[in-house]
Amino acid sequence: MLRLSIALALTTLTAAPIAFADNKSKVATEYEATLKTHAQLSAQSFILPPSNAADYFNQSGRFTSKNNHRSDIPYSIYDDATDLARPFPGQPLQGFSGIRSLGDNKFLVLTDNGFGTKANSADAMLMFHEVEVRWETGRVVVNKTTFLSDPNNKVPFPITDETSEQRYLTGEDFDIESIQPVDDGYWFGDEFGPWLIKTNKLGIIESVVATTIDNMSYISPDNAFVKLANPNETAPEINTKRSGGFEGMAISKDGKTLFPLLEKPMIDAKTLKSETINGHPVLRILAFNNQQQQWLDTVRYYPLEDANHAIGDFNMIDENRALIIERDSGQGDAREGWASNPAQFKRVYLIDLRDKDENDVLRKIAYIDLMKIKDPNEIAPRGTIEGIFSFPFVTIEDVDRVDENTIIIANDNNYPFSVGRQKGRADDNEFILLEVADFLKAK
Repeated sequence: MLRLSIALALTTLTAAPIAFADNKSKVATEYEATLKTHAQLSAQSFILPPSNAADYFNQSGRFTSKNNHRSDIPYSIYDDATDLARPFPGQPLQGFSGIRSLGDNKFLVLTDNGFGTKANSADAMLMFHEVEVRWETGRVVVNKTTFLSDPNNKVPFPITDETSEQRYLTGEDFDIESIQPVDDGYWFGDEFGPWLIKTNKLGIIESVVATTIDNMSYISPDNAFVKLANPNETAPEINTKRSGGFEGMAISKDGKTLFPLLEKPMIDAKTLKSETINGHPVLRILAFNNQQQQWLDTVRYYPLEDANHAIGDFNMIDENRALIIERDSGQGDAREGWASNPAQFKRVYLIDLRDKDENDVLRKIAYIDLMKIKDPNEIAPRGTIEGIFSFPFVTIEDVDRVDENTIIIANDNNYPFSVGRQKGRADDNEFILLEVADFLKAK
């Protein structure tokens, strides 16, 4: 399961409708979303490492200078954009990439690989949390945190914490971006491999699964078994873009099948061209039997609105239909006038895994626009102008259905780097509930 076969075999490769050339010449239909309530976790939220972790983890961010050179002096790495400085004491609690509703206003959320890259995240511990959102006060309370570890040596390559007994995992080892709970533990989607990772309920690694389907291995430049003299160069075996691995990962309602979704189109290492079908950029949705731990040969394709877009999260809402966040790389509300690259495209799409064309390209059924959420009562503490609330973050990476009328959305604030809500201020983690009853019923 862990053996990598290096092969490259890319195939070809009130409603306001928008023009979209999909498989049935239909248009995705826009539906309104209304803000029901809002809560946030302060950007400056930290957590102590486990008591049995090495003292090294009592500080984080020591490799986040522009050249990634180490600095152990607290607050010696200054950031002009936010007036914050690193290294920090403890571990930043955020940003959250992946969410599942647990009921009763409790949610499972995932802290991703740390400070954004493999090179700067060797002191960022991998963890996930059960949080409670107290909507009436606008607070987010962390009830439980679980740190990932590999005491049984299941990871097939050297890790940062290699010599300790606990072998805690860091953002230099994996870039976990999606999480799904199962009866005996959790599955995580990773971007570096891209890998699928299984843990027990204590966060202890049980297996690490390479992505190989029909004798083709999916290989990222950050895969531990790829050795590049220059981090920006390519190699014949690389066919998955950096930061383009498994960003979203849904699970079937019966809990048997995982659906990992690439964040970016695959590439041909020789031509560096992104995968398209009939000239349209697409992302691969794979299928994995998590009980037998076997890849299935089913591949679906999610069509992007633009080649420069990426996805943020992916969750099923019933046996066949799912929500996917699609976004551009902008941040900041253009209405406020301060952002150099303001957010323009932040949407949640509704798809049906059965609704695809002869090339297995899915049809986009409907969407909501996160840049124009109705807030007539000005519930939001910030971001509402003339009754319209925006969610203008560069990485919106959390969506799930809460009930038949409501979805939850949250941002990954890339702490301490993202500045989307207010100029000069590091983003908080914002959680919002949206009333979208008609959208969830769309066909």
